[in-house]
Amino acid sequence: MLSEPVRTGVLKIRWDRLYTTNAEREKCSLQAKLFGIIVALDFLERAYVRDSITAAEYSPACTRLLSQYMTMLKLVKDSIPSIEEFVTRLRLDTPAALHRIKVGVPATVEHSSEAGPETGKWIAETTQNFITFMDALKLRLRAKDQLHPILQELVTGFKGSKEWEGRSRMVGWLITLNGMKASEELTEEQSRQLLFDVDYAYAEFFRSLSGDKNDRDDAFRAPSH
Repeated sequence: MLSEPVRTGVLKIRWDRLYTTNAEREKCSLQAKLFGIIVALDFLERAYVRDSITAAEYSPACTRLLSQYMTMLKLVKDSIPSIEEFVTRLRLDTPAALHRIKVGVPATVEHSSEAGPETGKWIAETTQNFITFMDALKLRLRAKDQLHPILQELVTGFKGSKEWEGRSRMVGWLITLNGMKASEELTEEQSRQLLFDVDYAYAEFFRSLSGDKNDRDDAFRAPSH
């Protein structure tokens, strides 16, 4: 819809309205976020290929963008038949992003030579579990019945060495949540400390992936408790 002309001296400017209702505004906002995710993912892929960033930097960033893409796609599925149609309609030149979306995992997992498919799958799933739990805390989820299932899945899948401090911290938090009633909530101070500890474990996990092969093998074989 076109609005009335706006007079600015001798010029007449006609503004295009992208939406006229709250629902249309929300749809435009979601599509803009999807656009940003695709562009960011393409930029990240190109940076990794050019060795502008390390694998340790690339993997978590790529996993987060893929996770955000999947979430956003569910929200816009009624207005976007396919991602290819969306990219074509907006004339985006993002082949690297489209390939990564099609594969569904970071290039470090797709092209892993030292790690087999089972290890690659474990890395991708563990990364996703970390991101899911940290996002839950950032969204201010505090109750035991909200956090316990996510943390339990993370701790179960995080097969780090028993000597890893980060995993020990998470096990301690799991014990804390186990002792709470379902409706009980963590305090703001506890929540901030938990986010700090999980972020520490996340960094420790990725440091192990960028270490030597024996460290990675030990992490993969180590039983979870």
